[in-house]
Amino acid sequence: MADAARARKVADRIKTLIAAGLDPIVKDPDLGFVTVTDVRVTNDLQHASVFYTVFGDEDQRAKTAYLLATNKGKLRSHVGRNLGIRLTPSLEFIADAIPETAAHLEVLLAEARERDAQVAAAATGASYAGDADPYRHDDDEDEDEDDEAAPEAPPATDDAAAGATTAERADDATDDTDDTDRA
Repeated sequence: MADAARARKVADRIKTLIAAGLDPIVKDPDLGFVTVTDVRVTNDLQHASVFYTVFGDEDQRAKTAYLLATNKGKLRSHVGRNLGIRLTPSLEFIADAIPETAAHLEVLLAEARERDAQVAAAATGASYAGDADPYRHDDDEDEDEDDEAAPEAPPATDDAAAGATTAERADDATDDTDDTDRA
């Protein structure tokens, strides 16, 4: 069993051999303009799937598929002679769906562009629900600080006015209880 890297190299070589030998081997004027897009080889190098596209209409694609199927043995012999490995992989020709997929993607992109144009047209006359810029900026914060008055301090109690802290008040309260116990 070969490794995946060797399978990729063999696949690339098969791709170039089939692309170069297609016209001289098939020799049929009905063969369309064929492009070999990809070749995938199994890791044991026994089977190769050849993906191709044909330039033309559906009738041209059908003729090309028929010609490739009838000349599969000749193409396999050509690959075997030029590949240089012990076993020649069997070939399977598969029409690639790239043109149909590309056409579908083009339709989807056109629809997306149309929707974007509609959204842009709707946005030209739209206004913001709130302010145009809802975020605060450093300039706004400076203005807000100047406009607001400093909050007033809570009313002072007798202890607070004298500068006594909470801890000192607690000590005074315990001192008062100590005096009553001694008496």
